[in-house]
Amino acid sequence: MSLETASHAAPDTAELRVEETAVPGLLILHLPLHTDNRGWFKENWQRAKMTALGLPDFAPVQNNMSFNASAGATRGFHAEPWDKLVSVASGRIFGAWVDLREGPSFGRVVTVEMGPETGVFVPRGVGNGYQALADGTVYAYLVNEHWSAGAKASYTFANLADPQIGVDWPIPLDRSERSEADLAHPPLADVTPFAPPRTVVIGSEGQLGNSLRPLLNSPQFPGGAEFPGLDEIDLTRPETIEAYDWQGVSTLINAAAFTAVDAAQRPENLATAWAINVTAVRHLTEIARRHRMTLVHISSDYVFDGSREIHTEDEPFAPLGVYGTTKAAADEIVATWPRHYLLRTSWVVGRGRNFVATMADLAARGISPRVVDDQFGRLTFSDDIAAAIRHLLTTGAPHGTYNISGDGPTCSWYDIAARVFELLDAPGVVTPVSTAEYDAGRGDAITARRPVHSTLDLSRIRAAGFTPPDADRRLQEYLARRY
Repeated sequence: MSLETASHAAPDTAELRVEETAVPGLLILHLPLHTDNRGWFKENWQRAKMTALGLPDFAPVQNNMSFNASAGATRGFHAEPWDKLVSVASGRIFGAWVDLREGPSFGRVVTVEMGPETGVFVPRGVGNGYQALADGTVYAYLVNEHWSAGAKASYTFANLADPQIGVDWPIPLDRSERSEADLAHPPLADVTPFAPPRTVVIGSEGQLGNSLRPLLNSPQFPGGAEFPGLDEIDLTRPETIEAYDWQGVSTLINAAAFTAVDAAQRPENLATAWAINVTAVRHLTEIARRHRMTLVHISSDYVFDGSREIHTEDEPFAPLGVYGTTKAAADEIVATWPRHYLLRTSWVVGRGRNFVATMADLAARGISPRVVDDQFGRLTFSDDIAAAIRHLLTTGAPHGTYNISGDGPTCSWYDIAARVFELLDAPGVVTPVSTAEYDAGRGDAITARRPVHSTLDLSRIRAAGFTPPDADRRLQEYLARRY
């Protein structure tokens, strides 16, 4: 446990300042007071100015006030499942905060004497304690969750008098007014640390979901619509999204989609494709907005018509089929929430069914396939998408859209199939055919139009500090592991 004390006794301040403290995320605000013969005026919460100085844009939804009739009234320590901005309206208080969050700063303490010229931003999980230093003290706090009786079950408490915490209260606690509940709070040594924010991944058993499992810190994987045995969240039933317990979730990764490109063209599948790829994304985006989560969503090269040889993140959408249209619509929805990472991929390869696995299976069985040679792009390995997601989240890269694929030269599907056969030293022969010839060989099967060019420009994600690996090297590693 370490203790930091700041005293701010001056009744007037000249400029707005935000000061960091020893407790990560706990910030002291120095608030200008504009005084005249009538009293004073201050801007208690000014989003544009305060966020420019480093205060989180914490989106408050409720304003609470606390009145203390007599000096010595003391409350705490309460660590709550929301962020709060505390300020004084009348009188003075002594504030003490102990970090009750799991991690290296657990038990760290900051104390501040506060009048109207001081505010304190308190992140979720940091325990609050206050002592009124004058009669008739009033302080207010903005919070970014609505209070409910059920929310109190998520509180973490510590005892105001614990010598291990070591707060030197200006008015000794034996002369203070405290509640029975506060008197019964446990010492720091008996406190179960406040749980860290949760990460939820939708799409538990897909290629990307499997790649994310080892990279994230204890992610949660509620079920998706494509996995009916895991129906805690069913993307075809928005009510299951709304009913999920989102309390304490800071990051939501949507790795699920209706990805059967040809099946999406069939009339009987249109409603399902739209429900999973668009309607569910709208609900997930609203959940992210409501709970101020970072939203990670996966896009596709199919939002483009393939007329350009290289696709940048800012190219206008021009989808050729139902699947591409649903993905483009979802991209537009996700972009309405500023705190998002949208990763656009192409030609994904991972665990489960994919083009490379199919070619390797045919090679092992001695079958010689016909593969189109007039569609061009680069493979994207799901492990690399997962690594890019982790990089963006952990480095705090600017929010927005990022292309991610393997690096290296553009190839056709035929080139990749031939390379698989070469690497596996397979006896079969890969025959190149045009898309028109390939589709004609499928008879009456419904086929969706594919973009001719799917190569993605990787400049933006490189600028964010992530280096996409060479696609051919990753192909060799993939085959070596599996075959």
